[in-house]
Amino acid sequence: MREAVSVAKELLEKLLSLMGIEAGVEETQTGDSGRAQFNLELKGDDLGVLIGRRGQTLASLQYLLYLMAGHQLKVHVPLTIDVEGYLERRSESLQTLATRMAERVVTTGQIAVMEPMTPRERRIIHLALKDYKGVITQSIGEGDYRKVTIVPHK
Repeated sequence: MREAVSVAKELLEKLLSLMGIEAGVEETQTGDSGRAQFNLELKGDDLGVLIGRRGQTLASLQYLLYLMAGHQLKVHVPLTIDVEGYLERRSESLQTLATRMAERVVTTGQIAVMEPMTPRERRIIHLALKDYKGVITQSIGEGDYRKVTIVPHK
């Protein structure tokens, strides 16, 4: 797996170079060796262009790298790309938003429909409210328009 991460890192550095973006790429690992997740953290100045609107550019870059590394190595490479801790900050803000909306649903008894989100972001919402008393979450819609609804539940 180390080879796969090295190849992915080299591919990412090449992509950044072709894009004319100067950024360092640091490699980290989370989880145990049996279920490891590899992270490539981009560090540098003015890297907002790599994040894009609500992380869409970052998600696309990660998907592209996943396909390129998988094609080159003929193996699944479980990796995440992050820019200056953006994913953690976004996760925290989504959890806060989910809790605030769940409180409103419990108070008003009305369903709340969130904006369309990526699968990763929807998962964060579902997990944040999994044990929240008085609400359940559901994903509705298709493709890029899929969103989470928070429904009152007794």
